[in-house]
Order: sequence, then structure tokens, then C-alpha cells
Amino acid sequence: MDLPVRRVPTGTAFDPLAVNAAAVANWLVEFLRDEIIRRRGMKRAIIGLSGGVDSAVTTYLCARAFGPENTFVFRMPYRLSSEESLTHAQLVIDDLGLPARTIDITGMVDGYRVPYESDADGTRVGNLCARVRALILFDQSAKLAGLPIGTGNKTERLFGYYTWHGDDAPPINPLGDLFKVQVWALARELGVPAPIVDKPPTADLIQGQTDEGDLGIGYPEADAILAWYVTGENEARLIQRGFRSDAVRLVMKRVEATHWKRHLPTVAMMSDTAINEYYLRPVDL
Repeated sequence: MDLPVRRVPTGTAFDPLAVNAAAVANWLVEFLRDEIIRRRGMKRAIIGLSGGVDSAVTTYLCARAFGPENTFVFRMPYRLSSEESLTHAQLVIDDLGLPARTIDITGMVDGYRVPYESDADGTRVGNLCARVRALILFDQSAKLAGLPIGTGNKTERLFGYYTWHGDDAPPINPLGDLFKVQVWALARELGVPAPIVDKPPTADLIQGQTDEGDLGIGYPEADAILAWYVTGENEARLIQRGFRSDAVRLVMKRVEATHWKRHLPTVAMMSDTAINEYYLRPVDL
């Protein structure tokens, strides 16, 4: 099957972020069916539904791929989570008719944080929440005989804006090669409710916090730079294309500082059969 998002040689006139959203949706549905049904012999998807656009898009794709009855979603609020996030997640649940549960993670997170690490800052609390949510999804996958599905987009992955072994833990990720602006386009194609698509993305830990505020750059500008940068454009060429020099440097710095997060654990090689470094069965290639 042809890839729905193509790259073309540098210098040609094209929009590197343009996608045929309908074709992308169809391709990702087939990807999910192939990876989960054919390769793994399963038929159920397990998703953490946050009320944000990425998890909503993932849920709509899984409902198409496996049917709403096989798309199990979990709202996992922490005590600082906004009521709006729960409300927006409910919009998806009601629209698709999904089996859903709400599991409050406050007791699990604060059972460690309060007696032992009461001075933990927002970043640490966010990482704790992400890893507890991953734990729940994997446990529910064992209970329901389903597979946890990741929801992270390409922009977050390139920026390292996620929790290692937390929200990146699921073994299947349909959105990992789509920039944030492409996810928004896909959301509109799939019919994700407008309040979810139109709101500022947020990790929902502190009132008023937004992804773009944390990153120091808006997603449209960041994605435009990233789309060219990953094709090999250097700093000088990006600036020649009209991007702000400080924005280019911010994007490049974030990508270069987080390469380690996009790899499996680094193993000390002791032989010529070290897994992933040398030893790869055909299915691993």
C-alpha cells in the first residue's frame, strides 16, 4: 500500500504538511487491523481517553477498525485534572457508543508522592501520572485481551514532549508519523467534536497550562520547521525559507536534545548477537 504522506525533493514547491485526510484515515484503519488482528491475533483496543485531540482521533480510528464494542476507553483523572477534560472525553464516548470506565489515579499517585516526595514539581507529578496510566492500560489489556494503543503525535515525539515508558509505552501508535497540524486535519475528517479539536492542547496538570506555552512555540510554526528539518534542511536553509532564526534554533535544540527518548534502552554490547544492535529476526526488520 502506498504511503499517504509523501516526501518530495527539497526545493520543489509543495506544502510538506498537506495530507489527504480521508486517505490517511483509511490507511491508518488498515494499519491497525493488520498490526492487531493479523499480526497479534487480537481484536480489542485499549485507549487512555484524555479529552484531547490525539486520544480522540486514536479512538475514532480504533472504532472504525475494530468496532465501537471492541474499543475500550479509560478516563484516568488526577486530582488536578480539569472537569472539561472529562466532559470532552464523554463527548467521544457518547458519539461512538463506547465501553468506558473512569479510574481516578489520585490515590495511586499520591500514595507515593504525599508521604515520600511531597515537594515533587509539576514535571515529576506529570511523569508519575503518565506512568500510572500506562500501568492501568497494560493491566486492563490483560483483563480484556486487548492491546494498548498509543496516542502520541510526531511533533511530541520529535520534541521529546512525553513521558518515557509512560504515554509512549503502548506497542502500537497510529499517529506517531503525523505532525500535530496533520492530526487536527484528521480529527476534522473523522468528525471529532469541535470543542476537542478547537481547544488549546494541554497536559492538564495546572490550570492555564498549555503545550505551546511549555514548548515556547506554536504547533503550526513548529510543525512547518520540523517538516523541513527532518528532510535534511540545515539551520541556514530553514532561515532562508523565511522561518524565524530563534524559532529554528529552538526546534533544532529540542530535537537534538531528545534523541535518547526515541530509542529502546541502550544495552552494553558483549557479543555479536546483542538484541537490536546485531540480532534481528526478519520480523524485527
